[in-house]
Amino acid sequence: MTTKAIRTITGCALLIFAAGCSSANKPTNENFTSTLNAYYQDHNDCLFPHGHTFPYEVAPGPTAKEEKSEMDSLTDAGLLTRLEDRDMHVDRYTLNLAGNRFAPRFCYGHREVTGIVSFTPPGPHNGFTETTVTYQYAMRDVPVWAGTDQAKAAFPQLAKSLGDSPTDQATLATVGAGWQVPQ
Repeated sequence: MTTKAIRTITGCALLIFAAGCSSANKPTNENFTSTLNAYYQDHNDCLFPHGHTFPYEVAPGPTAKEEKSEMDSLTDAGLLTRLEDRDMHVDRYTLNLAGNRFAPRFCYGHREVTGIVSFTPPGPHNGFTETTVTYQYAMRDVPVWAGTDQAKAAFPQLAKSLGDSPTDQATLATVGAGWQVPQ
């Protein structure tokens, strides 16, 4: 075997070894933090993940009290206008000018991971290497209405997210190209 062939084989072996040991694939706090922050930069937290159609009506029923509390908190925050229709026994909520900026999902910012609390040992799952990461975060780009006491009382997840050092969990996966949040 020639020296050139040995160098080529050695170079290829080193390249394969380096690719397999890529630092982006290692289960480190830094890799998890950067992966989660990149994900959350484009994924806001919202009061209604699937959105609401407006006008929105709340009629008497088992969920009326909770729905009315939620809609009234957005009315108090200056995002909705409420009209009470006594003949039909419904409250109709319509968007006002400020509400149009946030409807239909009413997003209240995005997460910024501030620390990794723990993670499970990475292991195979459905052809990927997965881990569950527990992390602390802070909310960024929060609109003023989201910080009102009424909104926090009506939406417990919002209150948790805006609290001191909230934590959550996320599953991360890799197939050799760095960690990702599976969709």
